Amino acid sequence: MINIFNRRWANALMKKLCEVEWKLERANLAEFIQLLEKPGRLIFLNFLSGLSRGFGIAIGLTIVAGLFIILLTKLAELNLPIIGKAIADLVRIVNFHLRNYT
Repeated sequence: MINIFNRRWANALMKKLCEVEWKLERANLAEFIQLLEKPGRLIFLNFLSGLSRGFGIAIGLTIVAGLFIILLTKLAELNLPIIGKAIADLVRIVNFHLRNYT
């Protein structure tokens, strides 16, 4: 009976070990440790990711701002009494700055 209990315990332990091994492989722990051992590479990768994030934000903001200006221009063309004047002033300011900086 003790032998059966030990086999069940050993099988359960082996199953848990296999599960832990699978989770560690999935988490890429070995690659992470290799990355921590080379701080220069870690700094370079962080710099590169920050650069790409900044570039993406700049491009995205440019697209959103352009669409917003187009929307404001269309609203200004509708000649709405109060909103149209405020939007027209804003569009004039933006167009003035665009002409000066291009």
